[in-house]
Amino acid sequence: MLRIHGARRGLWWAAMAVAAALVLSACSVDTGLPSPVATPRTTVVIIGDSLSTGHGTSPADAWPNLVENDPAFQRYQATIVNAAEDGSGYVSIGNGGSTFGSQVVQSVTSDASLVLFFGSENDMGSAPGETELAASQAFAAAKEHAPRAAILVVGPPAYTNTPEQERLDIRDEDKAAALKAGAEFVDPIELGWIVDDVANLIGPDGDHPSVAGQHYLQAHMEALMEPMIKRALPQ
Repeated sequence: MLRIHGARRGLWWAAMAVAAALVLSACSVDTGLPSPVATPRTTVVIIGDSLSTGHGTSPADAWPNLVENDPAFQRYQATIVNAAEDGSGYVSIGNGGSTFGSQVVQSVTSDASLVLFFGSENDMGSAPGETELAASQAFAAAKEHAPRAAILVVGPPAYTNTPEQERLDIRDEDKAAALKAGAEFVDPIELGWIVDDVANLIGPDGDHPSVAGQHYLQAHMEALMEPMIKRALPQ
């Protein structure tokens, strides 16, 4: 049996420590390849009415679902939470009892990157100023629930170049509330969405998008959402 005494024993242990360090170093050689970094998922919450539920087509055909399942859009790792409900508006109570404000409370969480409001003509007939007040409260709630989220407000569309004054009034109140909240406002009436191809893009009820109309909205919404999502992603 080998016996190691005194100073020789100390030298032996030192040599063993050096050898162990070299082995560990060899096992952790830098390959020069970057460590994999998980891409953060993006959560987008849709607040809206029957224009966003697929009413007249199906939930699978609804533009939010088309966006979420678009392979090109999935480079943003986007999860779409569609809180829209038939009949809802900032003031109008939907078929399930929700307004845009209550949809925010129920569906917007702190991890949201973008909250998109779309509509609503259902508020036509509300008292002057009522929609603006309700919209302001909905935008404030979105900021409270998701402080880092961008807010995009898309007003109600019209299918004619001469929309009713009530529709224009609601559009104006939505816009006023959005601008006061520091949100981005997009006006489908001013941009002429759908007007040039109503027969193809609107279904038999004359109000809700056809399948082609849902794809039309998908393309327009993606074009609006993409730059806002890019700004929200870590640089």
